[in-house]
Amino acid sequence: MTITHEDQLNSLKEIGRIVANTMHTMAKAIEPGMTTRELDEIGRALLEFDGAVSAPESVYDFPGATCISVNEEIAHGIPGERVILVGDLVNIDVSASKNGFFADNGATFCVGPVKSSLERLCKDGKRAMEIGIRQVGSNKPLAGIGKAVGKFASDRGYTLIQNLASHGVGKSLHDYPTEIATWPTRGDKRRINKGLVLTVEPFLSTGGLWATDCEDGWTLYSDPAAPVVQYEHTIVATDRGPVVVTLPS
Repeated sequence: MTITHEDQLNSLKEIGRIVANTMHTMAKAIEPGMTTRELDEIGRALLEFDGAVSAPESVYDFPGATCISVNEEIAHGIPGERVILVGDLVNIDVSASKNGFFADNGATFCVGPVKSSLERLCKDGKRAMEIGIRQVGSNKPLAGIGKAVGKFASDRGYTLIQNLASHGVGKSLHDYPTEIATWPTRGDKRRINKGLVLTVEPFLSTGGLWATDCEDGWTLYSDPAAPVVQYEHTIVATDRGPVVVTLPS
């Protein structure tokens, strides 16, 4: 969607705050020995308390209020009986709606001590997202996001998952523009219009190139198999640059 009035921005900031608070509270609640379903129930209760509706559940009939992906699961992990252990990488992706406005927020968290290479991957994954966000602004090239993120990744020896794109958001979970590459592309001449609402969510990896489906129809894995992290914010493009709406209160 494109923001044209202040009340729209305020509504977007409200749902952005809700999903951010939910994600960060879930992250703080992670304890070794709990299941991903138990973690998801915390997220569900928080969304319901704030009057928000899970987007993956309401829009796509996803079997959970949030997406929780552990280790080899890189996205769209179904909450269930999997037990979270020390040393795991846990990705929490929270998207929800309230009063007709949608926001999307995600991050990867380390559970206790992890390998130094994974700790570095997490730090660089967040940096990759921040670099992508800095490319957002009125009349800037949409492909500039992927170009900047791609340079950061290649300079540090990382790869990017090239079939999990950022997307427009706002009046629906996946809004126009439906696919925004977070890797270098050619031929995309689209520009970012003032007020455009979009996500920036690169999937940074130590060797993965593609996301592949599994038999449950939801969970995605890296191909080739490799650690992957994802960090995501919902952004509004303005004349002064990006405005992040998925910030916790």
